[in-house]
Amino acid sequence: MRHSQFAALFGAVSVIALLSSGSVFAQTATDIRIGAEVRGRLEEGDARTRGNEAYRYDDYRVQLRAGQRLQAELRSSDFDAYLALYAEDRTTGDPLASDDDGAGSGMNARLRFTPETDGVYIIRARPYSGLETGAYTLALSERVAPRQPRPGRISVGGDVSGRLTSGDAEDEDGNVFDAYAFRANAGDRVAVLLESDDFDPVVRVGRMVNGGFVQAARNDDGAGKGLNSYLVFTAPQAGEYVIQAASISSGAEGDYRLTLEQGPPAPQSRGIAIGDEVSGRLDEDSPKSDSGASADLYRFTGRAGQRVAISLKADDFDSYLELFDVNHNSLATDDDSGGELNARLTFVLPEDGDYLIEARGFSDATGSYDLKIEEVAPPPPPTALGFGQTVQGDLKEGGAIDDQGRLYDGYAFTGTEGQRVQAIMRSGDFDALLQVGKAGEEFEELASDDDGLRQGTDARLTFTLPEDGDYVLRALPYSSSGKGLYSLEFADRGPEPGPGSLLVGSTARGSLSEADAMNDDGVSFDAYTFKAKADEKLRFTMISAAFDAVVEVGEDKDGDFRSLEEDDDSLSDTHARLDWTAPRDGTYVVRARSFAAASTGDYVLTVERQP
Repeated sequence: MRHSQFAALFGAVSVIALLSSGSVFAQTATDIRIGAEVRGRLEEGDARTRGNEAYRYDDYRVQLRAGQRLQAELRSSDFDAYLALYAEDRTTGDPLASDDDGAGSGMNARLRFTPETDGVYIIRARPYSGLETGAYTLALSERVAPRQPRPGRISVGGDVSGRLTSGDAEDEDGNVFDAYAFRANAGDRVAVLLESDDFDPVVRVGRMVNGGFVQAARNDDGAGKGLNSYLVFTAPQAGEYVIQAASISSGAEGDYRLTLEQGPPAPQSRGIAIGDEVSGRLDEDSPKSDSGASADLYRFTGRAGQRVAISLKADDFDSYLELFDVNHNSLATDDDSGGELNARLTFVLPEDGDYLIEARGFSDATGSYDLKIEEVAPPPPPTALGFGQTVQGDLKEGGAIDDQGRLYDGYAFTGTEGQRVQAIMRSGDFDALLQVGKAGEEFEELASDDDGLRQGTDARLTFTLPEDGDYVLRALPYSSSGKGLYSLEFADRGPEPGPGSLLVGSTARGSLSEADAMNDDGVSFDAYTFKAKADEKLRFTMISAAFDAVVEVGEDKDGDFRSLEEDDDSLSDTHARLDWTAPRDGTYVVRARSFAAASTGDYVLTVERQP
């Protein structure tokens, strides 16, 4: 990384505070403050991630206050800019926020983030994909709170007509909106309809807190309303509420009509206890959810820290679950985690009290369903697993269950950055699935494999560790009904093998093994570099008695292989021959591989000029 700061105004006290706390920061990140602008450059020697989706990056460390409104802009004429933001102690997995082209010009990025707590955060400047290099500019600023217009008034039973224009107030995403205020008592239920022929409307309801709008509910496309918005809202407490009439996209202008009506009666909740399973049916006469869809509502009592699993199964429709607190604030939703369009959500209750479950279809639906709620134990500690070890397991009732209702066994191991680990899971009782993630209280998947062994339904997962640390491997069935015996092999495959070299006019004799590099399909390959002149015509021949041979020619772009041409059976049913013309002077890569995964054995590869 090469960078220079050229526009930053810092107070002396702030600088001293930053330096005094610098010892807790990761050494690989560069300090930056809001108000600073940095000119940097991604170079060959910069940090990079591993694996098939590798990218180079520069990390910057910034201290933020709770509620501070950060804006980061990354601009480059050399690559497609991408920004990601992480907590300092978790810079792998999904970022807290990210942006690709939000700056609105070309391929520059603009990221906006408001932290909920004080802390140190990492801003990652990188290309959208690949190992591109080049110059960039990164600028941080603090956003001014959006101007909140003085809202108009609307009463229950009334309507207003208006027009969105470029001169209206803007929300944090730059979309214009109009605002209208109404009063409600705790428990009042209102219906908001926003219609427009000129743009795709979105309606938001919330309250003004310390001069800022805090959203409580939102709707884009109401059930049966086309692109128009329809929102049923239950006021959690007495006071004044604000409706924002907006468009789903920026730059939209046009006329609209906003209607505020008395909401439909709230569905009467039915009692259900943890451990119960009930059957129900949705039809045209069923109560309506806040989005206008047929729904049934169930109430249960739980305690703080209790982990519950709620599942909704239906043969007649795509089931959908939503969990609310007693004030009808949404806590969690799920669509298809139960498999086969069934819904399942697992949630840790935040406090003692009553909760509400809404059972409905993903869209307005009718038909019978089964609803079940049960308490599930927290994930048990994983079993230690060593490299070179093979274990036998048995997934059976009473074992650990993941958030999708599948039995699993967890295994813990420690690895280093760049290390390739491989797990192979075989079972004659179920379709095997492997997952790997970072160790922690909540499992966060980094990679998975279903049928990678290419031998029936057995799994093979090969993964390059992104950093030093502790990891968890999960062995589980693909579906929630799977259970039975399995075997698990775990191995250290070492670092990713580098390519060898091959001269035009020579022959290479090699052998594919499971320790070789693998492509995205889990197929082993050996790689060789060779030099060619523009328009040079070459012939590649690959013969193997052990597997169906494939020869593939491509280019290595900063560590990322780009295939140019390949051949499978041009020489015979299982032998390959590729006639290829080099597009330009340069160094190329030829891969000797098999047609299918888990195919190993000896081969002969020849490269020569075409006759």
